[in-house]
Amino acid sequence: MIYIFSLILAYFLGSIPFGLIVTKVFNKGDIRKVGSGNIGATNVMRVGGLRLAGLTWILDMLKAIIAVLIGRYVGGEGFAAWCGFVAIVGHCFPVWLKFHGGKGISSLFGVLLAMNPVLFIVEGIEWLLVALGLGYSSAGALVVFTLMPIFGFIIERSVGFAFLAIAILCFVRHRENILRLFSGKESKIEWKWKK
Repeated sequence: MIYIFSLILAYFLGSIPFGLIVTKVFNKGDIRKVGSGNIGATNVMRVGGLRLAGLTWILDMLKAIIAVLIGRYVGGEGFAAWCGFVAIVGHCFPVWLKFHGGKGISSLFGVLLAMNPVLFIVEGIEWLLVALGLGYSSAGALVVFTLMPIFGFIIERSVGFAFLAIAILCFVRHRENILRLFSGKESKIEWKWKK
């Protein structure tokens, strides 16, 4: 029962829509009605600048970190990774917003940090290099998704399968970004401190 409770708790932690909360607290309106309509940090940056996007990113990471720590306490590394996956599911499909949430990248980085800080740094540098080099956040994210399962299997088999599930989920959530990248219609990152 404690395993089931931990997974349920991980989902509800992940489903907290911090992007929506942050933009409403700072009077930026309903994030779902502007930009891409997504509640993630990238869309928050479009309406609230880098400062609010950074706050959203940190909070979305934090909820995943807490889910992983709970999982580790209950059942070790493998279960911790699966709790991280469930938290990302909650982020992408929050019950509070009729299952219309973010795309998982910020919470994914929370899972990486909680599971292995070195891996978090490696994937973070990779994301920055690709995102800054090409100007597309989604391009950096796609490389992160590709490498994550490989690193996971190096850590532990059960972690690898959880990381593979995370990667597949995030690829599916970014399917429209992938199509826009190939068609040259993807929006570039606007690096602005505030708006």
